[in-house]
Amino acid sequence: QVQLLESGGGSVQAGGSLRLSCLANHNIASFNTIGWYRVPQGEWRDPARREPVATLSNYGTYYYTDSVKGRFTFSIDNAKNTLILQMTNLKPTDTGDYYCRHLRPNGWDHWGQGIRVTVSA
Repeated sequence: QVQLLESGGGSVQAGGSLRLSCLANHNIASFNTIGWYRVPQGEWRDPARREPVATLSNYGTYYYTDSVKGRFTFSIDNAKNTLILQMTNLKPTDTGDYYCRHLRPNGWDHWGQGIRVTVSA
């Protein structure tokens, strides 16, 4: 069974940092889109509300939503099949459920189970 397992979430005060990891049990070197999505606070656990936070396309183009530019960094460790989201200078508006995603070239769409990040003022 294909799995993506997020870790590293939790609670932090504004201005703090967190590092999210997403470990895949399969090879992630090939993808259509890969990256991190978020369901904002107030829409907890509604997967239909997932919005891209930081992603990479198969054209090699990184996308960061405007609110995280300069604060979040998305990277991939292909040797470990791991996605990483380094989050710095966190703000209360970053609060939400974070999901990693691996959309394969064949259309198979894999998501992690989600992990909560809470940033207090």
